[in-house]
Amino acid sequence: MTHRSLRRRIAIWIPALLAGYAALAYVAAPEFWTFRDRGFRNQRFEMVTHTPQGIPGDPINVGLVGTEKELVHAFAAAGWDTADAVTLRTAIDIGESVLFSRPYPDAPMSRLLFEGRAQQLAFEKPVGDSADRRHHVRFWRTDTVGDDGRPLWLGAASFDRGVGLSHDTGAITHHIGPDLDAERDFVIGDLNAAGLLLSTSDVAGIGPTRAGRNGGGDPYFTDGTAIVGVLR
Repeated sequence: MTHRSLRRRIAIWIPALLAGYAALAYVAAPEFWTFRDRGFRNQRFEMVTHTPQGIPGDPINVGLVGTEKELVHAFAAAGWDTADAVTLRTAIDIGESVLFSRPYPDAPMSRLLFEGRAQQLAFEKPVGDSADRRHHVRFWRTDTVGDDGRPLWLGAASFDRGVGLSHDTGAITHHIGPDLDAERDFVIGDLNAAGLLLSTSDVAGIGPTRAGRNGGGDPYFTDGTAIVGVLR
């Protein structure tokens, strides 16, 4: 092969290689990640919880991408407490906290089911000395993962404004505040203010709801969007 023919072939190969590189780096690779992201966002869940009796409960309005250990660490770093399990002892303790205004930062939460499963993690931040008023959120791990391979957790955040009787069953329960979007924003805002989130994005939730009711019969309203944060 002469030098002239070699130079001619190189002159043909270089533009072809550059075109292939550009197609891979600027078209195929971004489209691959966009496809993964699209699949993550389009994964459909029934974005509402249910009571053990099958009554629709609090909507899913938050989500986090991270391991279980990272979720527990993040909420602890943001000043939240992990909720105790519901037992006879903790039920008595929360009753005494409400009756006598005694602090109980780890007060238990009732069970809610998401896709047939009870919450796996639950966090709360009390307001005042008693356990009757608190910010709280329940989380369920899903089979969906983020781009980094860590699991997606979906959660239901609401504000407990006091204790009373369920409008549907008559059982003693917490009553929630109606503005679920404010509580969703509070949870994500607390984690973000503590520098624990890499990014946040909106995903479709239950949809705009002006006159919803949860498992205790409490009214609520929401724009129907869930906010998903990626933990550091």
